[in-house]
This record gives sequence, C-alpha cells and structure tokens, in this order.
Amino acid sequence: MRPGAQPAVRPLEPRQVIRRIPQPRDRGIPDATVARLPLYLRALNGMAERGTATVSSEDLAVAAGVNSAKLRKDLSHLGSYGTRGVGYDVQYLIYQISRELGLTQDWAVAIVGVGNLGRALANYGGFASRGFRIAGLLDADPHVVGDRIAGLVVEHADELESVIKKRGVSIVVIATPATAAQQVCDRVIAAGVTSILNFAPVVLAVPDGVDVRKVDLSIELQILAFHEQRKANGGPIMAEEWPDGVVM
Repeated sequence: MRPGAQPAVRPLEPRQVIRRIPQPRDRGIPDATVARLPLYLRALNGMAERGTATVSSEDLAVAAGVNSAKLRKDLSHLGSYGTRGVGYDVQYLIYQISRELGLTQDWAVAIVGVGNLGRALANYGGFASRGFRIAGLLDADPHVVGDRIAGLVVEHADELESVIKKRGVSIVVIATPATAAQQVCDRVIAAGVTSILNFAPVVLAVPDGVDVRKVDLSIELQILAFHEQRKANGGPIMAEEWPDGVVM
C-alpha cells in the first residue's frame, strides 16, 4: 500500500441473525395467588367496560372481594407495583394477568356430555372472549349425536381421541353422568390431555401431572344452605339442638 493511501474497505460478510424468542420464566406464583388472579381480571374487565383508565389497589381489592394488602402482594408476583398516587393502569394490568393466566393464547376445548349442562356451556358466549374456543362436542347418546349446538355438530363419544388429536384440544370439560366420568377421564388422559374441568358429581382418580378442577353446584348450594340456616337460627347450631339420632 502506498504511503498515505487509505486501506480498502472490505464489505461486511453477511451474518446469520438469530431471533431469540423470550421464554416465560418460572415466577413461583403461589397457588392461592393464581386462584385470585381471575377475580382481579373480572373486576378489571368490568372497569375497562366502564371506561376506567386507572384504579387504586384499594378500589380494585373491594371490587375483587379481597383486602388491598393481599392484592398488592399478589400483583407483585407479576412484577406489577402500580404508581404511587395514581394506581394501576387498567388495560396494562388486564394484559399482565391475561398473559400470566395464558389467556393471550387460543385454547381448544372439548365438552364431553351434552345434556342440559353441556348445552348451556356450549352456548355460553363468554369463553371465546377469554381465549377459549369450543372445538368439539361429544356424547354417547345416539339421540343427541348429530344435533347442532352453537354452530357445532355433536359427535359420538367414540370419536373423542380423534377430536383431541385433529383439533389440538388442550382442555376437556367432563359433563357426563358420574358413572361414565372416570372412563372418559382415563381416555382423555391417554390421548394426551392433562387439563380437565369436571362437572360430574364424582372425584376423578388421575396420575401426577394432570390438573383437575372440580365444579359441583350441589355442594355450593349446600354451603349456602348452611349459612342460611345459621342466619335463620341466629347463630351456630349447638349440640343440644341436634336432631335425635345425629351422632358425631
């Protein structure tokens, strides 16, 4: 190279750019906190519909039915601490909770058992707006198979495994009679589904790694009846008030 000459500029070699997708980290959120997140989300959605932009921890706690200290601790697990003197941004907090609950994804759901309860669940319009898509309705009753409900045709329960595989079902709702629930549960698990919502009046036996949420309306009514009885009697039932034959 001659004195004073500029070195030749070599063109940059193309480099492979790898786009890294951030993976969710385990926040170690307690189960009790997870159980309350839907309560906060429901309250926040109501506020958003009314045009509320920000909310204090006190007001959100009242709307969700918890105390404000517990609410602030719960939200801190999400990394959300609000702004002093302002509170929480409603829309952003909806996004944070929805993301944590997995509601920013599309979850395919199959309902097994299309009696009165199954039909009511299939017709409920609130699932789609919360990230849950009813992908299949199944029943063993030949008089029900073929019915069209909420835009879906009821398929025979024999097609359960096929429906789960072909439509990417992640969650199964069991709304069958108690006598059929365990068998359906076993088939669902064998097909690879590990999240089950059980409306059948029976406790399901499942292996580790399978999550079952049980909804028993009769139990909830019995609990309400207990509280009504206490209010009617002016307090708890004492031992001397027990009916004859009741032994503890």
